[in-house]
Amino acid sequence: MIILLLAVHVLIAIALVGVILLQKSEGGALGMGGGGMSGFMTGRSTANLLTRTTAILAVLFMVTSLSLVWLSNRDRAPRSILEQGAPPTPPAPVAPPPQTPPAEPPSTAPAEPTPPTPPLAR
Repeated sequence: MIILLLAVHVLIAIALVGVILLQKSEGGALGMGGGGMSGFMTGRSTANLLTRTTAILAVLFMVTSLSLVWLSNRDRAPRSILEQGAPPTPPAPVAPPPQTPPAEPPSTAPAEPTPPTPPLAR
């Protein structure tokens, strides 16, 4: 059912885009189309038809959108915090075992510094 409704939804969306693109441009937003008698459908009655078709397709688009949401969420039951009860308490932390002091490393004399290197040739 959801797949069929989704297919209808996509077809309505494509039809809606097509009908909107067929309408005459009122402003020169992008400078495309809608000028004079160049369209294949002209006249006041055609404008009314396209306006009504756009409105009908928009309503159908919204109805299919809401139907898809309702169908996809109907299996999920709402949850209440009160119905779930208290969250499980975590176990008490365990104290770390006592640490033994590290053994003393063997004493080593500090290394002798290296003599400075002569400067590079100029």
